[in-house]
Amino acid sequence: MGLPKNIVLANGKLNDELIVNREILYKGMNGRFVERFYLSPSQSYVFKPLTNDGQWGKEVWVHEHILPQFPKIYPKIISFSISERTELNWMILEDLGPLSHDFNEGSVMAVIKWLAWWHSLPVGKWGDIPLKGLKPRIEEMVSEICLKKDEFYRLLPALKVEESLIHSLFLKPNRFSFSEKQVLTHGDLHTGNFAIVDNELKILDWEHTHLNLPHWDLFHLMDLSHPLFPKKLTSPLRERILESYLSQVEYEVDRAAFISEYYLFASVFSLWMILLIQKDLVNNGGKWSVEQLHIQLEETVSSLKQCASALIL
Repeated sequence: MGLPKNIVLANGKLNDELIVNREILYKGMNGRFVERFYLSPSQSYVFKPLTNDGQWGKEVWVHEHILPQFPKIYPKIISFSISERTELNWMILEDLGPLSHDFNEGSVMAVIKWLAWWHSLPVGKWGDIPLKGLKPRIEEMVSEICLKKDEFYRLLPALKVEESLIHSLFLKPNRFSFSEKQVLTHGDLHTGNFAIVDNELKILDWEHTHLNLPHWDLFHLMDLSHPLFPKKLTSPLRERILESYLSQVEYEVDRAAFISEYYLFASVFSLWMILLIQKDLVNNGGKWSVEQLHIQLEETVSSLKQCASALIL
């Protein structure tokens, strides 16, 4: 049984007359909800409106031009609409069922296998891949945190971070150039965007796909904190993940230089995230609760300490 033609109304909303049940999965950045809906007790789909207005049409483009060359590690788009009116943009995807978003060594190593694979793909054949995703590029982050260096130093006592550690770190971005290696990145590979379904890995939400350093996906996978998906990452596990990645990529790489650059990248990104989280806390949470943000901040500070310490050893 397929989808009824009028399952989505002219106003871009689901037709409640055809739906027997629906449940909210999450709320997008623009306030719209991604939902699971049922046409019968055994027939369900996922309805995903445009959740970030800046990503207009991008996920459909990725599904049409890039993902057909991938193994079946992503949910298939069943139907979609692209319109200049943002409220009329939507997708209906296959429902993978209940998802387990556990961050553990097994699930992360499953992601690393495919991450190394798509990072090794030649990117020249995709001329239209965006050069920027949801967040600023790392060079922009370097500039921003250097401008706000005094603000960060004022936060150090509350963060319980040694000033000497941050001082040595601030010296490095000013005289360190990141490599020019550009790979196809998922763009937003945090714990909520991968899951194990019936013992198989599935990777979700490809709308932020763009060209970037390999470290972008690795940082999102390992060290990016998320209010909804707290995790604990130790230095030994991070090292094992990086070594697994380097043992599987097919492009030429200097292992020691790559790992050192990752620690710098992760330190800079964590500094930028701390300032962002602190801004949300000053604004009393915004989209996230203050409690969630404090947990996210603690996790980000932990990553900063681990990566910055490894960098200066």
